Amino acid sequence: MFGLVPFASRNGLMKDDDVFDRLWNAFDEPFMKGFTQTSSFKVDVKDNGDSYDVAAELPGMKKENISLTYQDHYLTIATKNETSKDEKDDKGSYVRRERSQSSMSRSFYIDNIDESKATADYKDGVLMIHLPKLAVVEDAGHTIRIE
Repeated sequence: MFGLVPFASRNGLMKDDDVFDRLWNAFDEPFMKGFTQTSSFKVDVKDNGDSYDVAAELPGMKKENISLTYQDHYLTIATKNETSKDEKDDKGSYVRRERSQSSMSRSFYIDNIDESKATADYKDGVLMIHLPKLAVVEDAGHTIRIE
């Protein structure tokens, strides 16, 4: 939000009982943590000259829950995660059952890729994608005769 700075960090210029200050601090409360988490993941794209290397941080994801596609010059990384926690009593009926699902997706426009040579590896929560560029044929030019 355009670099907003909480008033509490302004060297004590505000009163401790300021209403806005208390409202701002409410966002640090534990019950707000679920609302302030981001629904994306960090990605680095590096141009090596003859290829691109893409690194995506996906900690805790299983490899089978990651989808990687390249279509119409767009590289798309998508994830889907489903977790459940079940608690049962002695009779087998649920006393509490908690489930959550999440999905994230990022797309990047990257052209001039040799799709047949693209590779990906997922290890220690980081997805590494290697995208070789198409070989560029140097145009030697053509001399046009003037008549």
